[in-house]
Amino acid sequence: MMMSKEPKKYWALILGGSSGLGLATAKKLAKANYNILIVHRDRKSDLEEIKRYYQEITLMGAQVKSFNVDVTRADKRAAVLQEIGSLQSTSSGIKVMVHSIAKGSLKPMGGNDGTSLNLQDFQLTLNAMALSMYEWAQDLIKHSLFAEDARIISFTSEGNKKAWEGYAAVSAAKATLEALTRNMALEFAPIGIKVNCIQAGTTDTKAFRMIPKHEELKKNALLRNPNKRLTTPEDVANAVYLLTLEEARWITGTVITVDGGESLR
Repeated sequence: MMMSKEPKKYWALILGGSSGLGLATAKKLAKANYNILIVHRDRKSDLEEIKRYYQEITLMGAQVKSFNVDVTRADKRAAVLQEIGSLQSTSSGIKVMVHSIAKGSLKPMGGNDGTSLNLQDFQLTLNAMALSMYEWAQDLIKHSLFAEDARIISFTSEGNKKAWEGYAAVSAAKATLEALTRNMALEFAPIGIKVNCIQAGTTDTKAFRMIPKHEELKKNALLRNPNKRLTTPEDVANAVYLLTLEEARWITGTVITVDGGESLR
């Protein structure tokens, strides 16, 4: 009697998965039996530590493939997608795409010393933190790399509506990301792709610590949060996992707040 073969595992593609929300999500989905693809951009001096993180994920039984490239470059994206395509014969495709890119300008809008925010800063931030989600999704569809009933999930923040000095370019990118979420959900529905965005509460990550006056933001968040703590990357990763479940297949085009009640006041 022939034994049936073990089902092929799905892949989760994490754009920006070397730290913070992206890395926590990679670990969570690996525990949920996904193989992991990670696209990140980091300095050589940080790669040894990052490799250790990825080795930890492999101990969970997942395959991990990482690409240290700029997600906004079309040529780099094409090369990564070509390599991903070679995995199709041994997998069931990409079931989840997570956009967790934290690359943008944190310059102030005012000032006359040549360091104020300019159009190029806006373009760089919008391309990395918003438009790249659409570009990657579009190419994954073009090359038939998504699995059936695929999920696309991205991360926004309360800065989508609130102003903070030095956050204007990122705020514009977050608003664009949310608009893309709604429109992608609408236009990708006929091919079975669900698109959602998570508004994470204040989370003490490497990217957060680059925001001007982040300590003030942190103190304010602790005062506002009824649960008296900050959001953790694991809190957000848990919400991503919930959105990947079969039971969440009717959720699309939404911005879901995951902040322990921080934004209630």
